[in-house]
Amino acid sequence: MQADRPVREIMTTRVVTVTPDATADMVKEIFRKNNFHHIPVIESATDALLGIISMEDFFKQAYLLSLDTGGKRYSEKAYESLRARDFMTEDPLFIEPDDTIGLAADIFLANQFHALPIVDEGKLVGIITTHDLLSFVFNSNYVEKGG
Repeated sequence: MQADRPVREIMTTRVVTVTPDATADMVKEIFRKNNFHHIPVIESATDALLGIISMEDFFKQAYLLSLDTGGKRYSEKAYESLRARDFMTEDPLFIEPDDTIGLAADIFLANQFHALPIVDEGKLVGIITTHDLLSFVFNSNYVEKGG
């Protein structure tokens, strides 16, 4: 698999992000329009990674609001007041561009994560997902076998 290669070779560098004050509707719309399941949360002035939102985090929060017995209008108002900071995972584990693909795979396996932000000198520069890793392994094996 060439696990010693740096993640910079396979990471996604055009990352869709939100700031902590993004509304729940903004987050929902990003998930609806895109084929990914994680959104990094950054500080807009510095691109510093503050958190990450998984699609599961988002829908869990929406589901918990639906269970609230305060009434429909109360739940709607509560949803409208939600911001990314309210349901993001703060200070997520991240790796650096020169860390290895093998390290990313080990972290995915040990923690059941599906995405890792890539941070360089305090700034978000990319993201790697289990999909990226599978694509790399599949394509590498295909090429190595003469396909």
